[in-house]
Amino acid sequence: MINSRHLFDIQLTVPHIMDLGQTPHGGRKIATVTGGAFQGERLRGTVHPSVAGDWLLMRGDGVLTLDVRLNLETGDGALIHMRYQGMRHGPADIMAKVNAGEPVDPSSYYFRVTPTFETAAPQYAWLNQLLAVGIGERTAQGPVYKVFEIL
Repeated sequence: MINSRHLFDIQLTVPHIMDLGQTPHGGRKIATVTGGAFQGERLRGTVHPSVAGDWLLMRGDGVLTLDVRLNLETGDGALIHMRYQGMRHGPADIMAKVNAGEPVDPSSYYFRVTPTFETAAPQYAWLNQLLAVGIGERTAQGPVYKVFEIL
């Protein structure tokens, strides 16, 4: 049995996605993450508007893979590097709506990520020693995740 505890909810602002086209590996896109916010019982803050992005790859089997790097800034000024990989897929009609920015019930498609964290802030050093999973939803503004610490 796997036990978990809610870590935080995070919403990312993604105003632009650059389409690189069909590469040898699949359809490559790069999304710019310009901000956002996160909130949980033990930490909260904003997505730092530094260099952050999402390297997306649409595989031939219809699975979108994600490779994301962000910097979080907590309310007390600590910086936390967050990296996650994941995947999103579902029925073609549902994914067409998701990709068009239309509201879709998140239970109608699969969207999961595996965040890890890195920080030098002593009060958040516990983040350096955990694995997490997130359940995602794609909105018109960007992705929203419920992130859980694996105990």
